[in-house]
Amino acid sequence: MSDEEQDCNCPPEGLPAWMGTFADLMSLLMCFFVLLLSFSEMDAMKFKRLAGSMAQAFGVQNKLNVTDVPKGTSIIAREFSPAIPEPTPINEIWQKTEDLTQSSLDFDCTEEFDVQQGEENKDAGTKARIKKKLEEMVAQTEQDAIELAQSLHDQIAAGEVEVETRGRQIIIRIREKGSFKTASAELADDYYDVLDEIREVLRVKPGKITVQGHTDNIPIKTARFRSNWELSSSRAVSVAHELMKDDINPMRFEVSGFGSSRPLTDNTSRENRARNRRVEIVIQQGLDATLNADDVKLLKEEGGDLLRDLDLDPGYLFELKSNEIF
Repeated sequence: MSDEEQDCNCPPEGLPAWMGTFADLMSLLMCFFVLLLSFSEMDAMKFKRLAGSMAQAFGVQNKLNVTDVPKGTSIIAREFSPAIPEPTPINEIWQKTEDLTQSSLDFDCTEEFDVQQGEENKDAGTKARIKKKLEEMVAQTEQDAIELAQSLHDQIAAGEVEVETRGRQIIIRIREKGSFKTASAELADDYYDVLDEIREVLRVKPGKITVQGHTDNIPIKTARFRSNWELSSSRAVSVAHELMKDDINPMRFEVSGFGSSRPLTDNTSRENRARNRRVEIVIQQGLDATLNADDVKLLKEEGGDLLRDLDLDPGYLFELKSNEIF
């Protein structure tokens, strides 16, 4: 034996010590799984489904009966694709009649009549819709007048103020009784509170505001007023100035004086002349935004009877600017 073999540090003979422990563990695991298998029950149906799935997954060929027709891939279907069918127009006219003795065919004009009837029905439906909308707007104006009358209940009960409606107009009539001094355009002190109430209503009610002054037929000529025209105009201006306070848009106002040209009643008595001396505040409410341009055009051309029935004045109804239509 050489010196190199004697000096060699060789491992000890036999298996390493850890192999015994590893073999014992493997044996115990195998016994454990054998026990689990012995305790379990085999589900035949589930096993067949599993086997079938595995067979299809790994490409097992299906069993075919001898009587089945052999199947293959069509070369024509693979090389050529069908086109989209399109109809072929044919310039031919066919007509058919049951009675062979007729020498000509009868033409029915029901289609043309239906078109005309449809247009008439359409116009009638549009007029009915416009009428219904106008009736609703007139009813809304009446409701606004009722609310205004409730706020001026005391003045109305005292006979100083009158409120009425005429179509889409609300008329607030200030009588001369206690409102102005004789032959004067200066408001009485007690009437400023009345105008304050009216101003609050005008602030929330939309529409154009016209202040109109009226007198009786007895001529007047003073150092301040040359005629009833100047007196009626000055009284209307005094009322308008008071109503324009507190940031009410003056563009809504229109002031006019009519003198004795528009009396409420004849000037044959003292009471009647006192009734004719007045200042009227007219709130003119226009067309609603739901009426489009075609509806307004139809109403102008063919709506005269409807406007008269609802007591609507077309003179102001169709003159509102676009920013005044609400």
